[in-house]
Amino acid sequence: MRLTQGAFSFLPDLTDVQITAQMLYCIDHGWPISIEYTDDPHPRNTYWEMWGQPMFDLVSPAPVMDELTRCREARVGSYIRLVAFESTRGWESVRLSFIVGRPDVEPGFQVVRASGPVR
Repeated sequence: MRLTQGAFSFLPDLTDVQITAQMLYCIDHGWPISIEYTDDPHPRNTYWEMWGQPMFDLVSPAPVMDELTRCREARVGSYIRLVAFESTRGWESVRLSFIVGRPDVEPGFQVVRASGPVR
């Protein structure tokens, strides 16, 4: 089962060139970018661990790609996503979020129903 969370999740994994293009879009809009990771990607787990600090006032995607490379090396087998935040008054929320790293084998989710006499 392939986890589908965030933008582009129904597409094949993005290449580093495509990730860089998305970061350029975020930089052009002035959105800070952060990297997050988790081993528990359940849809109800909205709080992923942050890798380093959010990156503000970027002029190039190179620093983000460097941190992403470090995160991929350190968190092998974890889900990794990029998050772009807009702090403009009235928005003040995540504008773009997409997965940029995933484990080789994804465990998936299932619903387990408990049937019994009270049900």
